[in-house]
Amino acid sequence: MATTLWSRTLDFISPRRCAVCGGRLSLTEHAVCTVCCLRLPRTGFCLTPSDNPVARLFWGQAAVERAAALFYYEARSETSRLIYALKYRGRPDIGVALGRQAAVELAAAGFLAGIDVAVPVPLARRRQRERGYNQSEAIARGVSSATGLPVEARAVVRTLYRGSQTELSRQERLDNVEGAFCLKDSSRLEGRHVLLIDDVVTTGATAIACATAMARVPGIRISFMALGFSK
Repeated sequence: MATTLWSRTLDFISPRRCAVCGGRLSLTEHAVCTVCCLRLPRTGFCLTPSDNPVARLFWGQAAVERAAALFYYEARSETSRLIYALKYRGRPDIGVALGRQAAVELAAAGFLAGIDVAVPVPLARRRQRERGYNQSEAIARGVSSATGLPVEARAVVRTLYRGSQTELSRQERLDNVEGAFCLKDSSRLEGRHVLLIDDVVTTGATAIACATAMARVPGIRISFMALGFSK
């Protein structure tokens, strides 16, 4: 009761706003209001987890059992504004909120059945210092809050960063992240079904490189989810 009263008081003094429309959030809403969240263009990929545009990115590249993205990502759209704020405007709470929403919807479709642990795609140390957090870890924390899955953010590290992938072709992206990830403590992942988590997937190059590094762990199984899919 005291916590609710305090939350109401804080919300009255400094109202929280939706990251999309700017409208005031209710006490049960976080980062994105319910109306805007429902408007995000869903992919439905979780209904065909082994054969969809995200899953196909991994075919012949990395042994990923299931793959999905929550919504489509397009430049200058509501989804791109959300991801931009998550990555560059100090809003990890957006990642947590959308990670929680993704987990609820993916779990309802059976996509998360048998998953043991969530692993966010790691950032290079310099990039994480600049940003102050790893946006993929924020998403993973949201997934964990909805499912109870533990988050393992230390088993894999990114050791190389060769610059932005934005203007590169698919092959150039694959080359750019080749060997960029390495295992720090494989015992944390041995014999477990891992859900690898990223913010946006376009060519899948980063996720493929990370999954390839993790594939060396004995008995590991890997599935993948992202918030956005850029066609």
